[in-house]
Amino acid sequence: MTSADSPAATATDRRALWEQRLGAVAYSPGLWGWLIPAVVTVFAGILRLRELGNPHALVFDETYYAKDAYALLRSGYELVWPEEANDAWIAGDPQPSDEGSYVVHPPLGKWLIAIGIRLFGVDSALGWRFSAAIAGTLSVLLIALIAQRMFRSVFLGGFAGLLTAIEGHHLVLSRIAMLDIFLMLFVLAAFGALLMDRYSSRRRLADWAAQVEDPAQLRNGPWMWWRPWQLVAAVLLGCAVAVKLSALAFLAVFGVMVVLWDLQARRTVGITSWLSSGLLRNGVPAVVTVLPIALVTYVASWSGWLATTGGWGRLWHQENPATGLGTLVPGPLRSLWNYHTSATDFHAGLDSGHEYASNPWTWLFMGRPVSVHYRSISEGETYADTGELCQVQTCSSAVLDLANPLIWWTGLLALIVVIALWLGRRDWRYGAILSGYLAGYAVWLLFPDRTMFFFYTISFHPFVILAITVLAALVLRMGTSATGADGSPRSQLAITTARQRNTVLVLCFVLLAVAVSVFFWPIWTAELIPYDQWRMRMWIQSWI
Repeated sequence: MTSADSPAATATDRRALWEQRLGAVAYSPGLWGWLIPAVVTVFAGILRLRELGNPHALVFDETYYAKDAYALLRSGYELVWPEEANDAWIAGDPQPSDEGSYVVHPPLGKWLIAIGIRLFGVDSALGWRFSAAIAGTLSVLLIALIAQRMFRSVFLGGFAGLLTAIEGHHLVLSRIAMLDIFLMLFVLAAFGALLMDRYSSRRRLADWAAQVEDPAQLRNGPWMWWRPWQLVAAVLLGCAVAVKLSALAFLAVFGVMVVLWDLQARRTVGITSWLSSGLLRNGVPAVVTVLPIALVTYVASWSGWLATTGGWGRLWHQENPATGLGTLVPGPLRSLWNYHTSATDFHAGLDSGHEYASNPWTWLFMGRPVSVHYRSISEGETYADTGELCQVQTCSSAVLDLANPLIWWTGLLALIVVIALWLGRRDWRYGAILSGYLAGYAVWLLFPDRTMFFFYTISFHPFVILAITVLAALVLRMGTSATGADGSPRSQLAITTARQRNTVLVLCFVLLAVAVSVFFWPIWTAELIPYDQWRMRMWIQSWI
């Protein structure tokens, strides 16, 4: 085999060898690589859009976000709603006041909810839930494509997509008008863009390394200014922050992740000053491009508030004239800064009790899911949302933000395995998966007194699925190496048999996960079922 450093190697040979060393070899999944994710996505869309209007009620925090979305359509900023506003809303006659309302979450997620309201109105819950369902469906497509590319397997991409499609936590948050599903979508899309940036930048680095003739060039290596996928990620991360400020953790963690990827790439191609040159020639261009783009994207999400004068705190700058260098900042932006100062104080001091609040230490084993909706109906009464008649002593209609237990608990096992594998092998994929856990989960451990909920975990849900996909990949490789543990060669028949057995094992897990989802489907989608059927699904007392 020709070495990349051999004089006999052509530039093409050297480029191919460097691409292999950098993990940047081109991957072409073919027709199946698009068809399977597309089919899984259509299936996910059907599950999320089916009977989306049930229940016809503002469930849990929909009472804030759906009404804020309507106010944004009407005024460009959130409005104060009168008492008993929910009754008028459900009747299809929303009547907000004209007074700007103080809210603590940025507006982008509510603008996205507003798209569904614009399309379908408020006469049906379909209107205020439609955008969330589309966001959840798109995330299924993204996770399938991302897993396919990370593991270079169409089968594993389909595996990850299907698990996401049937998973109850993801399903529930795709069927209600809350912000977290949009946060997850933008975080996942940004992660995918950074993966594309990793591959494209490493291919460019391989091309540069293949053409190096003067050893002096290996001192610092090339500058990396033009990285379009990194700019795409900047916009997407700006959108994530514009949904919820907690996305700042992903911006920071993903930024460190990309810098580490770049440093490792420079070291691999033999750049002697890989640390200093990587920080200067990769890190500085990233900082001066990504952060401003993310900031501009975020501020643009406030355009409705900035372009009007009736929003809460919009005219603060007129009552508090600027002095010194503050005079250089436009008044509306000063007011926006003051707004964020107030919102930050609110988030830092949020410690009020709530029936469904939970400690992050309980999230990984799903100790306290959130009951989004519950209605009890007596025998002979009609369930107004579907017209069904309760024919037993008591019936229940519930929407419980409960993950598929098999998938979620397997995810906990997968997390332990991924940590062990990363410590042992330092595979970049394991580190990338752990970065999602770090930004979406571990950061909440820093605020033990804050009121928190299980549904926050949807932000790192894709990384739970990717961790399980690592387990599936390990299972698929069992007994398929050319030699056995004792060093003896394996026959082709033995390898083929092992591959078939392993595929069956993975498919059996998928089928079992589907069966569990079928079992829990009624309490994810507000179906009317006998009370004892609902109670049978409450496996743990803390789920009630």
